Amino acid sequence: MKQEEIMHMFPQPMRSKWKKVAQMADRLQEIRLRVKVPAAVLIDGRELFVDEKGSLLDRPPEECGCKPEELEAVLKHLCQYSIYAFADEIRRGFLTIQGGHRVGLAGQVILEEKNQIRNLKYIRYLNIRIAHEIKGVSDSVLPYVYDRQGGVYNTLLVSPTGCGKTTMLRDIIRHLSNGTVYGQGMNVSVVDERSEIAGSYMGIAQNDVGIRTDILDGCPKQEGMMMLIRAMAPQVLAVDELGNEGDIRALQMASSCGCKLIATIHGSGLEEIKTKKYMSGVMEEKLFGRYLVLTRRSGRCEVEGIYDGDGLRC
Repeated sequence: MKQEEIMHMFPQPMRSKWKKVAQMADRLQEIRLRVKVPAAVLIDGRELFVDEKGSLLDRPPEECGCKPEELEAVLKHLCQYSIYAFADEIRRGFLTIQGGHRVGLAGQVILEEKNQIRNLKYIRYLNIRIAHEIKGVSDSVLPYVYDRQGGVYNTLLVSPTGCGKTTMLRDIIRHLSNGTVYGQGMNVSVVDERSEIAGSYMGIAQNDVGIRTDILDGCPKQEGMMMLIRAMAPQVLAVDELGNEGDIRALQMASSCGCKLIATIHGSGLEEIKTKKYMSGVMEEKLFGRYLVLTRRSGRCEVEGIYDGDGLRC
């Protein structure tokens, strides 16, 4: 199924070039298209280049690379030949397409008053990030997310880039929503600011996030958390990639309303996130009862450790 999704990302005349790449769909992480340079793919963390015949090479081929009209044809195809319908997403710099895959966009920014981004034009760079849903990836950490009464600890996933924190978050959400041997199913609300958790396409989650989960797609975290608390009465609130004091204040308010929190943050470990100004107070007040720290060893992503609210290993 995923192989077909990769092939259908491209207009019909281009698909023969991408057949070999599509055959490696389960290992494919990214497809990068840039005008005037060869296409590149990331497979199992290794960068390879794609020549005009679709062969995978260790070094860039001599061909001049993607032409502007070719990249525009791909973009129009991804937008189902109605770029206007995707104007809001383009303005944010990414599209979410069927299958939950995300397409990052870069080009010339058009600004309006107060330096707000109105749109993008001359889009000359595409980064297609392939969604990989791995059910069961959180099974080993679930006993630490639940307390002895079947409730849930406020939990923060700490991970460097590319170590699977969003994949882990998604699977935890699925379990909390459906219910497990550790606790009954709960109403979970997700602020999916970058459409990476649920991978919603036309409002429908492409990834399995559970039967009791509600998604607010494409909404900034701070506004989204308050909207969901007022509208959906969640028992658990989930967000990805905390990044500033505003995110933390919104989480604190959500917690005061009785919601349990599941969130992620970039970092190599607890010591690093302590150095973030907006996190120092959070750790002192013990907003989170569990910290799940992910790392990469020998090219593989794994759980480095699980810690309680005092920072002690569980």
